[in-house]
Amino acid sequence: MPRVFLVVLDSVGIGGAPDAHLFFNHDTPDTGANTVGHIAEACANGTGDKEGLRAGPLHLPNLTRLGLGKAVELASGAVPPNLETESVAGRYAAASEVSNGKDTPSGHWEIAGVPVPFDWGYFPDTKPAFPDDLMHDFISQAGLPGTLCNEHGSGTVVIAEYGLEHIASGKPIVYTSADSVLQIAAHEEHFGLERLYEICKVARKLIDPLNIGRVIARPFVGETVETFKRTPNRKDYAVPPPEPTVLNRVQDAGNRVIALGKLGDIFAMHGIDEVRKVPGIEPLFDVLMGTLEGEKAAQDGDLVFANFVEFDSEFGHRRNIPGYADALERFDRQLPRFMDAMKEGDLLMLTADHGNDPSWVGTDHTRERVPVLMLAKDLEPGSAGVRTTFADIGETAAKWLGLPAGKHGTSIL
Repeated sequence: MPRVFLVVLDSVGIGGAPDAHLFFNHDTPDTGANTVGHIAEACANGTGDKEGLRAGPLHLPNLTRLGLGKAVELASGAVPPNLETESVAGRYAAASEVSNGKDTPSGHWEIAGVPVPFDWGYFPDTKPAFPDDLMHDFISQAGLPGTLCNEHGSGTVVIAEYGLEHIASGKPIVYTSADSVLQIAAHEEHFGLERLYEICKVARKLIDPLNIGRVIARPFVGETVETFKRTPNRKDYAVPPPEPTVLNRVQDAGNRVIALGKLGDIFAMHGIDEVRKVPGIEPLFDVLMGTLEGEKAAQDGDLVFANFVEFDSEFGHRRNIPGYADALERFDRQLPRFMDAMKEGDLLMLTADHGNDPSWVGTDHTRERVPVLMLAKDLEPGSAGVRTTFADIGETAAKWLGLPAGKHGTSIL
C-alpha cells in the first residue's frame, strides 16, 4: 500500500509566474522575482557569502539530482549557476498558482487541491491600518488598555520598536502586512502566552466579516531591545478551506493525515488527524524521518504533509541571502537520510507555496512558480512540464493513494 510525503519548502519559489506583474512589493511589481535563481546567482558572484556561515556557489546536490535546476529552467528559462545536471533521479515540474494571492493559505489550499475562489480582504498600507471600529471592539471585547503600532510592519522591527512600551503598558502590538493578515505580538511572560492566544481568538471573530485570511499570535521573550526574540509558540488562526481538500479525501478513505509544522493552523485543523511541530530545519526533518520509519511512522494509505517555515520566516522576509542559501544547503544535506529509507510504495513530493526572493525590494512574498520534485522507487524520472495550477500536486497525491479525483487539477502521474 502507498504512502505520500508532501513537503512544502515555504517560499522556495523558482520565478516565472505569468501574472507576476499584477503583484507588488510596495510599488515594485514582482516581475522577474526568482527566489532560487537569485540566491544561486548571489552565491556564484560572492554576495551569498557570510563569514562563519557559508561561502562559494550554492551547493544543492540532492535537490539538483531530483530536478530543481531543471524545474527552475521550466519556470524561468535558465538553469541557475551550479544547479546544472545531465540527468535526474526524479520526476520534476514547475507549477503556476491560479489563486489570486501569494499568501500561505492560498498556496497550501491550492496544493491540497482547492484553489481559492475569492479575493481576500486586506488592510491598507496606512497609519492607522485598522478601522477605528474594529480596534474599539477588539480592545473592549479583549479587555485591553489599548494597542500599539496599528500599521504595516516587519515582525522583528515592530517588536524592537514597541516591545518596551508593550511590557510597560500591557498593550499588545497589532500590525499587518501585504498578506491578508492581522498579527498580534506580545511578551510570553509579561503579557502571557495563553492570554495572547485568547485575544487572537477575539480578533479572529471580529475580522471574519472582512474576509481576512489569518490572525497570527507572535509571542516573544527578552527584557531589552537587544534581547527581544520571537519564540516557536506562534499560532495561526485561519479560516477553513472553502471546500474539502485532498486531506479530507484521505480521511474519507479511512486513513490519516499527519501534519508537520504549521500545517494544522493553515487548514484550521480541517482534514488533519495529528500535528507534530518543532522549530528548526534539522529538528523538523528528524520528525519527518519519524513518519517514515519507527513507532510513529505513517501507515499504508496515510498522507504526511509538512511545512518547513524557516526559509520564509527567518530569511525570505528578512531579505537574508546568505542565511537563505545556508538553510537550503542544510535541508539538502538531510535529504539522503530520507531517500535512502524510502520503502516500496512511498512517494516523496517537494514543493513550495509561493516565493520570497531575498534579493527583492520590500519584505513581502513574491509571486512565483514553484518546483514540484517527486521521487519513488517505481516512478520514471523526467520532466512533467509546466503545470497550470498547484492543484495538480494534490491530485497527484490523491492518485498515488488511490483516492477519487478532485475537480480542480490533474494528476502529474
